[in-house]
This record gives sequence, C-alpha cells and structure tokens, in this order.
Amino acid sequence: MRISTTSCLCPFLVCLCFIQRCSSVSHHTPAKVPTKNQTKLANGETEVHHRPKRGWIWNQFFVLEEHTGPDPQYVGKLHSNSDKGDGSVRYILDGEGAGSIFIIDEVTGDIHATKSLDREKKSHYVLHAQALDRYTEEALEPKSEFIIKVQDINDNAPKFPDGPFVATVPEMSEVGTSVLQVTASDADDPTYGNSARIVYSILQGQPYFSVDPKTGIIRTALADMDREAREHYTVVIQAKDMAGQVGGLSGSTTINITLTDINDNPPKFPQKNYQLYVPESAQVGKPVGKIKANDDDLGINADIKYSIINSEGANTFSISADRDTKEGIISLKKPLNYERKKSYTLHIEGMNTHADPRFSYLGSFKDTATLKITVGDVDEGPVFSIDHYIMDVYENAPRGTEVGAVTARDPDSRNSPVRYFLDSKEDDERYFRIDEITGVIRTTKPLDREDITWHNITVMASEVDNPSLLSHVPVTVQVLDVNDNPPEVAADEEIILCESSRPGQVIQTVTAVDKDDFANGQRFAFALPSQLPVNPNFTLKDNEDSTASIIARRRRFNHLTQELYELPIVVWDGGEPSLSGTSTLTLRVCPCQRHGRIRACQGEAFLSSAGLSTGALIAILLCIATKLVTYVYIFFFKRSKKEPLIISEEDIRENVVTYDDEGGGEEDTEAFDIIALRNPAAAEELKFRRDIRPEARQHCGLLRSRRSPSVDLDDVDVQEFIKQRQVDADLDTSVPPYDSLQTYAYEGQGSPTGSISPLDSPGTQSEQDYNFLDEYGPDFQRLAELYGHSLWRQNSLFTKMR
Repeated sequence: MRISTTSCLCPFLVCLCFIQRCSSVSHHTPAKVPTKNQTKLANGETEVHHRPKRGWIWNQFFVLEEHTGPDPQYVGKLHSNSDKGDGSVRYILDGEGAGSIFIIDEVTGDIHATKSLDREKKSHYVLHAQALDRYTEEALEPKSEFIIKVQDINDNAPKFPDGPFVATVPEMSEVGTSVLQVTASDADDPTYGNSARIVYSILQGQPYFSVDPKTGIIRTALADMDREAREHYTVVIQAKDMAGQVGGLSGSTTINITLTDINDNPPKFPQKNYQLYVPESAQVGKPVGKIKANDDDLGINADIKYSIINSEGANTFSISADRDTKEGIISLKKPLNYERKKSYTLHIEGMNTHADPRFSYLGSFKDTATLKITVGDVDEGPVFSIDHYIMDVYENAPRGTEVGAVTARDPDSRNSPVRYFLDSKEDDERYFRIDEITGVIRTTKPLDREDITWHNITVMASEVDNPSLLSHVPVTVQVLDVNDNPPEVAADEEIILCESSRPGQVIQTVTAVDKDDFANGQRFAFALPSQLPVNPNFTLKDNEDSTASIIARRRRFNHLTQELYELPIVVWDGGEPSLSGTSTLTLRVCPCQRHGRIRACQGEAFLSSAGLSTGALIAILLCIATKLVTYVYIFFFKRSKKEPLIISEEDIRENVVTYDDEGGGEEDTEAFDIIALRNPAAAEELKFRRDIRPEARQHCGLLRSRRSPSVDLDDVDVQEFIKQRQVDADLDTSVPPYDSLQTYAYEGQGSPTGSISPLDSPGTQSEQDYNFLDEYGPDFQRLAELYGHSLWRQNSLFTKMR
C-alpha cells in the first residue's frame, strides 16, 4: 500500500501525510494471527504473500465558516489507491458531525458541509474514514482519523466588556499623566490573519486626553487643566480590528473623567474692612459675630484657620473656624465695659491649613482683613468688689454679732445707689441678716459648729433707680470652734474579759472622741475616778498618746460568779479651758480560747432557751444533791457491815462513795478503799489512782514513775507518803479529769497533831492551769472548765453533805 504525497497541498497536509505513513507502517507489523496475505505452515510459521501497497489519497481538509451559499460547501475528497474506478469500493465516514454536518459520496469519496459553521463555537471536527469492498464488505484500508478545521473569517467586532468606565486625575497634572487603561476583546482567531489585531483611537475628548493605539492607556494631553474652570470630561475610545485597516470591524466605549481638587487657590476675604456692633452686656464665651474668607478649593484644601494677629483684639476676643460653613466665629473672652473702652480693632488672618508646596510660587496661601467692633452702652446691674466672699464667726457668739460686709457699686456713669438683701430661698432658718445700705452681715442666733460648720448664703444687690437689675454674689461663712464639748471614751461595743486573765494583763486599749475640732481635742488624758475606792479588779494606764489601757489586777474571773463588770473612766481634752467627761464601760466575762480568741459569750443560752430561770436551776441542783447524799448514806451503811477491817466509826467518815449516774443502783457506785493508808506496806500494790479508767492506769503509772522517785514505805513516815501522793495527784494532767476525791485519814502511830483529812478542811480552788486541754478540741475545753472551776466546789459540797 502506498500513500500519494502529491495530495499534500499545504504544510499542514504534509504533516498529516507523514502521520498516515507512520500509521501504515505500524499496521504491517507481524502479528500472531495470520491475515489474508499469510499462510500458516505445519511447523507453526507463516508464509507471507506480498501484494502491491495501498494507501489513502485526499487533497483538502479546510472549510470556511459562515458559508451562506445555496449548495453544500465542498470540503475535500477521500480516495484509496485500491480504488480502480469500477465502483467496487465504498467509502464510509463517521465521527463528529458525520451524517449531519458532513456527508460523503460513498462512490467518489467527496465530502461536503451541509450547514454554515461558526469557528467561535467549534473550531475543528475529528472524523474517521474507512474504505470497504462493496461486495464482500471487507476493509480495503485501515480506519484512518483526520481533522476538518473551520477556517476563520473576520466576523466579530472588538468589544469592551467592562465599559463604560469612570476615572479621576488630579487637576493641574502634567502632560502624559496616566488616567486609565482600557482593553477590548475580539472573538476572532488571533493566530490567523489580522481578524483579532486591535488598534485603539480616541473619538471624543481631544485635545484634553489621548490614547495609546496598542495598549489602550489614556493619558492627559493638555497641561494645567483647572478643576475650578472645568471638572468633568467625557472621552470616547474606539477599538478596530484588522490592524485598523479599511474593512475592519470596530467597537467603542465611554470614559467619564473627573478632575480631583488640589490646593491651588489661596483664601480671599471678599472685602478688606468690616464693622461689628457688640453690646457691653454680651456674655463671656458666647459668639458675638462672624467673618468668612472664600476658597475655591474643596474638602481639606479649603480648610481655613482664623486668628487675631494684633494684641488689642486677641486679649478681649477669640476666633475659631466652623468646619461646615468655613466661617470664622468671633467670641468674647472678657466682659465689655462701655465706660472703659468703647471700641476695638481686630486684624484677622485666614490661612489654609493644608498648603501644597508645588504651588508656593503663587505666594502665601493666606489673606487678612480688619474688623472694627463698636461697644454698645447698656444699663448694667451692680458689680460686687469680689466674686466670692469668705467670712468666719465663732460658735456660741451672741445674736447680732457682725460676720462681715459686702460692697457693690453701679458700673454705669450715673453711679446709682445700691441696696442689699439676702436670698430667702437659701436661708430658711434665717441664721443671718444684712443691712440693706451698708451691706454688713450679722447673726440672728447663736451658731453651733457641731451642728453646721459652713453656711452658704447669696447676697443680692440692686440699683435704686432700676430695681429690676439684680446682681448676685456667694458668701461662705465658717463657724469657728470653741471648746464646748467634753470628751468621751469611744466604745462602740462591750469589752470582752477572758476568764483566764492574769494580773497585769491588758484587757483593752481605749481611745476618746470629742465633737470639737482638733485644735481643742487633739490630746486626751485618762484616769479612774479619784472619788471612788480603789478598784480591786482593774486599773487604768494612760499611754500618753491619747489612748489608755485597761489592766487586770487579779487572777482569773468566772462568768458563773459574775458576768458583767462596770468600769468608770474619766477623760480630759487638751482645749482651753480643758473639759472632762466620765464614761462607764461594761466588761463581759467570757470563756476564751488560747491567745485570747473568744469562744462564746452565751454559755448559758441553753438554760434560757429551755425556759429555766436561775431559781429553778438552783432548785434542781439541790434536789440532785439531796439524792446523792441519800445514796452516799445507804452505801456507807452497807459498807460498814461488809468491812471488818474498820476499827471505829471515825473510819467510816473517810470512806467516800462516788456516783457516775443518778440511777442504776449499786452498780453505779464505787467505794474508795482506804486500807492502803492503814497498811503502808500494801500501798505499793495500789499506787494507781482509782479514779482513772483501767486502760489509762498503766500510762499514769509510767508518768508517776518519771516524776518522782520510788518511796520505800517501810522507811518513810506515812505523812511523807501522803504528801508525795498528793503531789503526784496535783501534777498528773495526762488523764481525763474524772470527778474524784482522795482522802488520807492516817496520821501515823502516836501523832500528836489533829486530822489532816481534806474532808474537814475548806475547799480551795485548784491552781492547776487546764487551758492546755483547748488544743484537743471543744470537748476537752468544756472538761477543762468543769475541772478547773467547778470540780472543787462540787467536791466541797459533797464533803459538807457527808
């Protein structure tokens, strides 16, 4: 098979012919399946039968777009060299548009386009051609792919998709200043011919602007374009294809260009001289007039700063710019007085705040004008000599005491007489009055500094000739202090007195208060009343720093014995003359924790809450004591029958029975055997305290062995033995303080002394300090109170009942 290269009519077809040649070569590569030109031998090999080469022959593959002729447009011809012209070959076409857009003559292979094509919609079509034997339908040529390209024509005009445009450029810009770049687009093929080659030109806007024909950049073409002369411009730009040649298509767009403002105009006053009338009654700080300089610029370029450049006007008047109206507002800085000065001359300057140095050659961007102000005469009210009067008077001064005087005069040339009076709205109680002619202010009653220290009143003055014109002046009267109040001890709350207080301990530090001011009450002295007997409980120490300390004089207090104490204290101030006062302080006795922290001051609250009075409580306690005595007597009677070791009735008194509960019979009693005192040799076995729980006895014995050396009972007198045991009992604080009573009745053989039994001796309060039990919690705190304060009284009571 061969391919006719003579049909390649252009370089593009030459490439297609080369591709077809390569395709034909690859088609004839050896294959495993024998074709019609091969014979399969017995040994599996094939024998090739050569025949003449065949190939496609075609001569055209382009079609013009937008064809409008009456007949289908001829595209090209497909032809195989196997076609002998006898009609035995049938050509078939398939692919994009085959049968609808493109049709082929099966006999001749001619291809025609039946429709008008648009390159901008589809630029090429891919099709496949095949040659078949008309009779056997066998393929004479392999299927081949080819492309039909739609050839472009200039059928699309340039367009500006983003138009119209808006642009700005500063006024007075130099020639060639870039304003805006516009770009047009053309749908035609930019690679074929000049259909999409665009050239820009300006149709409207000359001679102010120009456009670059290739880039579409718009530039200024005229120098010194002034916004104040003309602000808006309309420019029309045209884009033409075919490189601008005749017959090319074109499109246009509009650009609205605005010149932006720059500060190229100085401010100007419309005239050089102005006049203004201002009455002398004009208020200070209020506007009295205005002036304006014109500026043709806009925005901040037209901002003007006004100033008064001569001292005569600047001292009395001020000027400021209104941001909206650009006017200069003139205000009054000081009161005007027609009688003193009747006119003022102001030199006013207006200057731009944002000057452009590029236009400095135009001169200074400021202007000046002269304003003459005429002061008008007005009948004014009286004028006081000062704006605010401050006076003083001592408290308790008698009625009619002079406080001070005010003075006012008529500022006008007539010098009319002035009358004074007080504003009744402010002085309801009328502490003061004023002489209407002289202006002297006097008191109407004695004043109390401790009640009101400062009085603020208003004095008004009016002219006799024109009473409607009033002037006001504030007057402040200070009431001076005299020492007329005795000091007092400052005690907002009652003083807490701890039960565990010691002699010399500071209970409370007190201070004093005095209604008088510091000049009379800055130093205080303290002492106890000298006319009263010496206080056995407390003393007072003057700390000489306006404070005093209350000090305890005795050891321990008990809230059950006495809960409240009263302590009168005399205090003197340091005034002239010195005054003194006596204050009585109340001290409440309370149980306290260690370091003086208060635990409770309502220890008996449960009694009152239960509705029990003190008499009822005493009655209950007497009933309990009577019952306990009965139990002791019964126990003693039984004990006397069971104890054969008792020698006489006197010994019965030394056998004490304790009761842990009010019920339960004999199981709740415990008798203390005093046989150890009768037989000192047997005391070694009974060294442990019998008022201790059994589990604590071993610990107690160890403590006792560490505190005192062992006593040889055979060598020591019983009296020494009793003293040693008494010392051990007093020092033993390691066990809970169960209520108990130890008795020692034996005095030794032949002792001439009387009985040393504690049953017959008056009970004394133990000196043992049980405050260390506070560390074990609230339960042990209550035990410490009972053992330290109440146990000795209960034991003494039981002993006497016994």
